[in-house]
Amino acid sequence: MSLPLRQKRPLSVEEFHWMGRVGIIGAEERVELQEGEIYTMPPIGPSHSGSVNSTSETLRDRSDRRYFVSVQNPVQLDEHSEPIPDIALLRWRDDFYRFVHPTPADVFLVIEVADSTVKSDRSNKIPLYARAGIPEAWLVNIPGRLVEQHAEPVGGVYQVVRVWQRGETVQAHTLPELSLPVNDILG
Repeated sequence: MSLPLRQKRPLSVEEFHWMGRVGIIGAEERVELQEGEIYTMPPIGPSHSGSVNSTSETLRDRSDRRYFVSVQNPVQLDEHSEPIPDIALLRWRDDFYRFVHPTPADVFLVIEVADSTVKSDRSNKIPLYARAGIPEAWLVNIPGRLVEQHAEPVGGVYQVVRVWQRGETVQAHTLPELSLPVNDILG
């Protein structure tokens, strides 16, 4: 008689939230759910937080209620994924997403700022956003001093990938009226 093979079972977003409510995941832990697995997030350094702060303020100043700027808050991509992008530009809601987390249909653009996580963000989080149908994702590569723009997901893969260097201005694909100088994003 052979024993059944061991199989991994992905956690659902509902189970992930339950683990937080009952204290299995502590309130102080920085974790997110990606494809049913819990990932720890590294501590945020000054260059990372400075980039998030300056970029989010610039985006808020330019929003004119066309979008809502969400900073380091969850986006529920599907039943098994709820990452926490550094910045998400969301469809405007008067309740500010007080009762539900945004879903891909609510998202115009996500921005991931990466200091020590460039490789994992590029290989894990950016494709996760593409598979969920997020129309545009930027990867702010602090060590490389550049911004990678990913847009137009088709079949779970971004079709448009562009790299913006210092001295250039990123032109959003999803929100054509939005542009940001790379120097301002990187600081």
